[in-house]
Amino acid sequence: MSANTLRQNSAQSPQRTIADVLASYRAGSLTPGKLIGDLLTQIDHADRDEVWISRVPAKTLKQQAAALDLMLQIKGEAVFESLPLFGIPFAVKDNIDVADMSTTAACPEFSHVPKVSATVVARLQQAGALLVGKTNLDQFATGLVGVRSPYGAVRNSLRPEYVSGGSSSGSAVAVALGQVLFSLGTDTAGSGRVPAAFNNLVGLKPTRGLLSASGMLPACRTLDCISIFAHDVADAWRVLQSAAGFDAGDAYSRSPLMLGVKRRGYRIAVPQKPEFYGDDNARLAYEQALEKITAMPGVSITHIPFDAFTDAAQLLYQGPWVAERRAALGAFFESHKEAIHPVVREITEQSDKFDAVDAFNGQYRLAELRREAETLLQNTDLLLVPTTTTMPTIAAVEADPIVRNSQLGYYTNFVNLMDMAALAIPAVWRKDGLPAGITLIGPAGSDHLLAEAGAQFQQLLGGAAQADAVAAAPLPFNEPTVKVGVVGAHLSGQPLNWQLLEAGARLHASTTTSKHYRLYALANTTPAKPGLVRTNGDDGAAIVSEVWEMPLRNFGSFVAAIPAPLGIGTMELADGSSVKGFICEPAALDNARDITGYGSWTAYLAAKI
Repeated sequence: MSANTLRQNSAQSPQRTIADVLASYRAGSLTPGKLIGDLLTQIDHADRDEVWISRVPAKTLKQQAAALDLMLQIKGEAVFESLPLFGIPFAVKDNIDVADMSTTAACPEFSHVPKVSATVVARLQQAGALLVGKTNLDQFATGLVGVRSPYGAVRNSLRPEYVSGGSSSGSAVAVALGQVLFSLGTDTAGSGRVPAAFNNLVGLKPTRGLLSASGMLPACRTLDCISIFAHDVADAWRVLQSAAGFDAGDAYSRSPLMLGVKRRGYRIAVPQKPEFYGDDNARLAYEQALEKITAMPGVSITHIPFDAFTDAAQLLYQGPWVAERRAALGAFFESHKEAIHPVVREITEQSDKFDAVDAFNGQYRLAELRREAETLLQNTDLLLVPTTTTMPTIAAVEADPIVRNSQLGYYTNFVNLMDMAALAIPAVWRKDGLPAGITLIGPAGSDHLLAEAGAQFQQLLGGAAQADAVAAAPLPFNEPTVKVGVVGAHLSGQPLNWQLLEAGARLHASTTTSKHYRLYALANTTPAKPGLVRTNGDDGAAIVSEVWEMPLRNFGSFVAAIPAPLGIGTMELADGSSVKGFICEPAALDNARDITGYGSWTAYLAAKI
């Protein structure tokens, strides 16, 4: 198949998204039972047995789907409100526990049957998702290639002679082949991102601790996180919303504070001298993607040295963190060495070279590199890199497994070490017809910012429109907040609304003030602003307003940016409740126009036009 034909086939046959399926359920043109029947037939005829290690019995899965069919008939539209992933098939990497199914981590001798599902799996099923089965991986999640498994090398979904990427190989290929709509992987050094790039998918690697790791066999427990594969950013974000949440049973679970989203363009850092190990097709695809993104309004690019990131990456495989892989296996490593894949065993045995002093010195060095990276990125919103340097064939990896694997982690290995979030998205196709991806990287808590940017960039680079679906769906607040009432330039669609969004605020309600206010168009303000004044008598009116909820930690800086003659006081709403809101200094009314009769700032502006 020629490169052009491969690209054309991919463009002409887009995979169904979660949004597509839910819309079909609502319209009555599809049911969970019909979808599951179709997918099971597809899996059985795909000649891709290496993708799966174990599957839910077909009879069981059909019964579960039939129960959802009945629920849809009885409850109708209400099922989608209580079950946001209603009838959505998914897969789980086989180092993540599912109750009463074997967890092998791609090592049959290690196999055990847990009684309880991983927290994330349970949450997804509670949201209505249907588990199809457990997928193949680089053994013990050690590798970025997808070939280190006794269950077989997982072939690339588009070009079977190429690697699928690892370690979450089966999870990515199951989604790329349309056998499920999303899947869970895990990510230590790029295992949730490299397979995404090689299979034309989105790979969402959240801030560590945002998704519970309970029930996940780690490669490096202090670094690992569960990741999500999907066809577009909106789908991945929808899954994250159902799966995220603090888990007291996971010692590394946390509630990271979320950054606000951007509304004035993006300040993007890129590597000064990107590395592709001589792969000109990979280089050209990245340059073309970056050129398109750079042309977006409001985007600025800063080229930064990359040494701090590559030096941190070296600590993962050539430093003391390799001992964490040994710790994860415990006594099994000594008692069952012959059962461990030779390359995995060779990597893990390197732990013998390190002691406790090395571990502490590694922590000190990592802290230095983190500080250096923070300095490099302090005036930017995100780091944008190629997801991988190159895309090797299975034969090339088997001929030189360590070197080829390490090349693939050049842009991924440092992310968890530096406590960053990342989002891999499909980008410009290579000239040889292979897929290529880019990854957006930000500090802990930048997940929503990356998702909004990623949805915009994916659309720009050939994906369907989806940014609105992400923008309207932030994760729940996990910190103290304050409600702020606005009536003028901070309203939705008005020129200062970005100040609320970048402070992490969300629209809480559209309402009016009580009938005790007058509204004035202030003179000589840029952009134009109104002044809201409370009256002492009965000559006031209800003024259209919005109430926004923002993190309390950002309230002070938001208030500090408000110029005279405006300030923050207390605003009474129509229901009698009070929120913080904009007030106006009396002296500013001398040259102001009373516009109370219009009932709102936007109505006054429309009348002026």
